[in-house]
Amino acid sequence: MARRLSAWGVHVFTASGAVLGLLGLLSVAAGDAKACLAWLGLALVVDGVDGTLARRASVKQVLPGIDGSVLDLVIDYLTYVVVPAVFMHRFGLLPDGFGVAFAGWVLLTSLYCFANVGMKSGDNYFVGFPAIWNVVALYLWILGLDPWINAGVVLVLGLLTFTTVKFLHPFRVRKLMRLNILVTGLWLASSAALVELQPERPMALFLLWIATSAYYAGMCLWRTLRGPSRE
Repeated sequence: MARRLSAWGVHVFTASGAVLGLLGLLSVAAGDAKACLAWLGLALVVDGVDGTLARRASVKQVLPGIDGSVLDLVIDYLTYVVVPAVFMHRFGLLPDGFGVAFAGWVLLTSLYCFANVGMKSGDNYFVGFPAIWNVVALYLWILGLDPWINAGVVLVLGLLTFTTVKFLHPFRVRKLMRLNILVTGLWLASSAALVELQPERPMALFLLWIATSAYYAGMCLWRTLRGPSRE
């Protein structure tokens, strides 16, 4: 009974992401960008740790009738794709008159990512852009770039979904895992602080945010250039 309760607890924890996604949508409707990004940030944390909890609780063995992977994908499509697409359209991050078109591009290309059975390499890197549009929306909102530049970024990232470019999964890639998690923690903390302080942008905080972003980009580039996984 204790094992079953523990396994159900993990599923409920994962399912809480759907509520966080709803709160994000309600924040968009209320015109509160900071609140929406905060809810998406919490959903990102939930998604980052629920897999580890699920493995420790052996949920597949204890509750074989519930597919946690499907549950996770459904919630991720809401919090990683739908809410960020609405966010980018609602807050003017995309060109006037083309917001729906580019938001639709986000939704459509992400479907391939979520349906792709080869979305991860043997060493747990994502293959192709992993539809982390919540992170993209955060960058576009903080940087405040021209909407047409944002549109170009959205277009290119959507196209990268169909490539073999590798993207780091900081909680699953074993190589340098501790360092990856540490850098991810610093990135989350600096992102949260920048959102809260917006439109102010303390230089030291911004440089930390850029440095952690550069680390992630460097790991992705290194893994892509290395070629096929040997694992």
